[in-house]
Amino acid sequence: MKKRMIIMLASVGIAFTLLIAYQQFGAYMMKKWLAGNGLPPATVTTMAADYQDWQPELRSVGTLRAARGVDVVAELAGIVHKLKFKSGDEVKAGDLLIELDADEEQAQLDAALAAAELAVSIYKRDKAQFKVQAVSQAQLDMDKADVQVKQAQAAQLSALLDKMHIRAPFAGRLGVSSISPGQYIRQGEVLVSLQAINPLLVDFNVPQRQLSELMVGQKLRLKSDAYVGREFTGEISAIDSRVNASTRNVRVEARIDNSKGELLPGMYAEVRVETGQSERHLTLPQTAVSYNAYGSTVFLARPAADNAANAAEPAMPLAEQVFVKTGLRRGDQIAVLEGVKSGDVVVTSGQMKLKNGTPLIVNNSVQPSFDPVPEPQEH
Repeated sequence: MKKRMIIMLASVGIAFTLLIAYQQFGAYMMKKWLAGNGLPPATVTTMAADYQDWQPELRSVGTLRAARGVDVVAELAGIVHKLKFKSGDEVKAGDLLIELDADEEQAQLDAALAAAELAVSIYKRDKAQFKVQAVSQAQLDMDKADVQVKQAQAAQLSALLDKMHIRAPFAGRLGVSSISPGQYIRQGEVLVSLQAINPLLVDFNVPQRQLSELMVGQKLRLKSDAYVGREFTGEISAIDSRVNASTRNVRVEARIDNSKGELLPGMYAEVRVETGQSERHLTLPQTAVSYNAYGSTVFLARPAADNAANAAEPAMPLAEQVFVKTGLRRGDQIAVLEGVKSGDVVVTSGQMKLKNGTPLIVNNSVQPSFDPVPEPQEH
């Protein structure tokens, strides 16, 4: 019995020793495997940092308006006799647009002209008789006054008749009108819109702190989503004489060349005013820069050969995190002032999963946007 007990205890000890040895051996092999493989590789996109010319500019959103624009209205009520235009016509100053029925007014004018002519004849006759003392001075004065009254009445009716002929006050383009011959028009009713669209004016606001960068005659560029990829040029024509006390913005007016008539009053547009001299900045996509409590960083893709510890490894670049100092932004781009040199290969996407020394698999088939003036994408 004692011999059996000894054999059993020896067997348990041997089994326990083998189990501990197996666990230690597994831990050793796992540590060795991890040390040999290092960090798993990550797929990223990269680009070489380079300098670009940056033109400082001031951006704002403006509203286009005509240099001269009115709603043509009827000063008098009446029935449309003739319509002399079509919607969208280009007209000159003084062109007849609408002729109202004016037969009654014309008859009254003819009667007033006849009465005025008769009054002039009587005045001339009495004036000749006054020379031979056949009529008194009082009669001659009454005749002269009667001539003036009759002529004034004729002039009043002539002015009234002119208002029955509605004309363009200036040259421009007519809008859409639903007026038809025979239609009764009320006094003050809007007949058609008239806009002088070349040149056009654009009104936009800028913060007061940027007022010193603007001056009359300064060139600007304008873009409208109605013409994607197109730019229109103009220049500042006026700067308001006061700053809005509520917004602390100042209103600026610019004149835009619209010789082709493509832009219309009421459209909104993006305005860019060039300010100062062109500058050169080391430029990266904004997606390349990461921000944390310690500052701004980027990851560089360093060749593995630069690291002696990895000289025997395959030529796979390794990630290196560096701190950078950033500057101005424009569109999808950001200027880097310190931390990166021209020619450095910078990780532009995929850096969220990187650490120092992470092997990199570079796939640049799809790059992040790097447009200084990005446009909205419509699908």
